[in-house]
Amino acid sequence: MSRALATNSQTTGPDTPQVLGQLLPAGLDPSRLPAHVALIMDGNGRWARRRGLPRVMGHREGVEALKRSLRLCSDWGIGTLTAYAFSTENWNRPGEEVSFLMALFERVLERELQGLERERVRIRFLGDLTPLPAGLRRLIADATARTAANDGIRFNVCTNYGGRAELVGAARRLAERVARGELDPAAIDEASFAAELHTAGEHDPDLLIRTSGEQRLSNFLLWQLAYAELHITDVLWPDFDAAALRNALLDYQSRQRRFGGVEPVG
Repeated sequence: MSRALATNSQTTGPDTPQVLGQLLPAGLDPSRLPAHVALIMDGNGRWARRRGLPRVMGHREGVEALKRSLRLCSDWGIGTLTAYAFSTENWNRPGEEVSFLMALFERVLERELQGLERERVRIRFLGDLTPLPAGLRRLIADATARTAANDGIRFNVCTNYGGRAELVGAARRLAERVARGELDPAAIDEASFAAELHTAGEHDPDLLIRTSGEQRLSNFLLWQLAYAELHITDVLWPDFDAAALRNALLDYQSRQRRFGGVEPVG
């Protein structure tokens, strides 16, 4: 990960504990960090509008916030970060904005791939990638292959992703296996269904962070977020920084995760 990707990520202080050789902000319990954090990065357009800037400037600053968050999660010992970068519904935005976003994805991948390799980040792109521009698809395939064996943070970028489409695709593939006589319908369970999702092999998110105050899932990881803790912040995504991430993690650590059970007595 290039130093451009780092962007002043470490928080220091006299009672800042060490986590895996890196710095964790005071007040956080290193034994109770989420293994997997998911992000709905909302508010780029509002951030730009409040400053009298074009929406595209908000997207550029949003990339910087994502780079910053990836570095922080890596430094603080979080194993997986999944970001909602472009939804299936985002194609409905103005054509010039969509074109800008596709070009921005390409530029960021080209610029940051060597740094991601150096920092041992494993990057994957989750979603239906077939409608993306050919050049971007080539970059995605190259980045995925070059980082596949890396043992650092797992970085999932949901691109042309929709939760309902993912579930329909999984159901269709299982139905096709049944029709071919390869699978007994009675053998279909949660594990076999999850194995057909884009996130197959990943631990489900423990924490979902959504910025800009919106309180909905927006068709994101509908299966995987079944028992995630939700943290909603009014911070607009380009302003999301170390303090905002620390607040989200503190909120997470204040929760009692019962997964449908009851809190132990005594």
